[in-house]
Amino acid sequence: MENSQKARVAIVGRPNVGKSALFNRLAGRRISIVHDEPGVTRDRIATDCKQGKITFEVTDTGGIGAALDDAFSNQIRTEADIAIESSDLILFVVDGREDLTPIDHDLAQHLHRASTPVILVVNKIDDSKVDNDAAVFSALGFDNSLSVSAAHGRNFSLLTESIDEQLDTLGFTPIKADPDTKAKIEPVKVAIVGRPNVGKSSLINAILKDERTIVSDIAGTTRDAIDVPYTRGDDPYLLIDTAGMRRRTRRDSSVEVFSAMRAERSIRRADICLLTIDCAKGVVAQDRRIARMIMEAEKPCIIVLNKFDLYHPDGKFRDRLENLEEEIRQDLFFLDYAPLLAVSALQGEFLNQIFKSIRRIKKTADKPIGTGNLNRLLREAIGASPPPRKGGKRLKLLYCTQRRHDHPTLIPSPEYLLFVNYANLLTRTYERYLEKKIRAEVPMIGLPLIFKMKSRTVKTKKK
Repeated sequence: MENSQKARVAIVGRPNVGKSALFNRLAGRRISIVHDEPGVTRDRIATDCKQGKITFEVTDTGGIGAALDDAFSNQIRTEADIAIESSDLILFVVDGREDLTPIDHDLAQHLHRASTPVILVVNKIDDSKVDNDAAVFSALGFDNSLSVSAAHGRNFSLLTESIDEQLDTLGFTPIKADPDTKAKIEPVKVAIVGRPNVGKSSLINAILKDERTIVSDIAGTTRDAIDVPYTRGDDPYLLIDTAGMRRRTRRDSSVEVFSAMRAERSIRRADICLLTIDCAKGVVAQDRRIARMIMEAEKPCIIVLNKFDLYHPDGKFRDRLENLEEEIRQDLFFLDYAPLLAVSALQGEFLNQIFKSIRRIKKTADKPIGTGNLNRLLREAIGASPPPRKGGKRLKLLYCTQRRHDHPTLIPSPEYLLFVNYANLLTRTYERYLEKKIRAEVPMIGLPLIFKMKSRTVKTKKK
């Protein structure tokens, strides 16, 4: 019997056997952080794999049995169990360069008790000369096993063929495109960013109403940037849960450095960023650094003030909100285009405002200021307050036109090219003055206004 649903394949195993390397190889790109520190992957991370004939969703899980100092072992085991229970096929990964461990035996017994089919993947067998080393793992009692090297891709085609055979046996078939089906709507990529322990994962869990990402009050729980597909009404989104970014001097391991780099890349590839602030603690230096990172990446932004239920809980709602907005605006004055939304992920309050704001910002981005209107606004602003002289010269605006985006995005920030006499005459202070004048008539909430300057030599007439 054919199964029209997409197959789900889970990767499980004890820490540091190469699950994330295998996941990245199946995904065809680096998603999970690969590192030799045990317990790096702590969440279920899922993506589509199209390497074989049958497309399936592959899920990477946290290492089972990790003796971590921060008491995550039980929760990681729970996360892996959820993946096992919800999967159609399990890839049980072991380290072919090491002997069998008690954890391997315990996990094998656990998998034998489950009804889900299993492929035993003996990883880190980089050369055919050491294939015999994998024979010891036959003691685990799995008929279907393969020796591979996820790092080097050895026997990877055999693995995808074996997965195809298992999924075919289960009734899964290649998903064929229906010519009458409308083109799939591309999801809006929403990056949830902020320093550690401000409630980013709690915010996603509250939106999903599912504990898909591990939530803890221990800073640094989320190590990877996790893409979570989500549909609200008819609108598709891709929620990107990022690792909390600390100051560089406080990153206590190379994994934290990799996580911060991944979070920074998530900002760059996002369509819009949700800067999450713990409003009970207020804005700190690291919040401002991340806010500047968003501003420098020229990304649309919403400032999400989480834990509003803890901010002066005994006060009146309106007074609390006004005081909070005043505090945040003072601390993040340079991000004044971003709307402020007070929410409580714990209580699930006011979350709908986030998506209302995203839709409003996207609608505004689809209709930028017209070139003629912008030229008029700029000339009026310059006429009202001429730019200061610099080196005996004064900035002159010749013309302004909308600039084509080099990297198209679903929520494009308005970008304009200003032709002037000398580009170096425009100071940052005067640029902010021009922006303020434009926003007074066309607010463009949530969108940065980007000016690119180009000098143009004015030819003088011949006598």
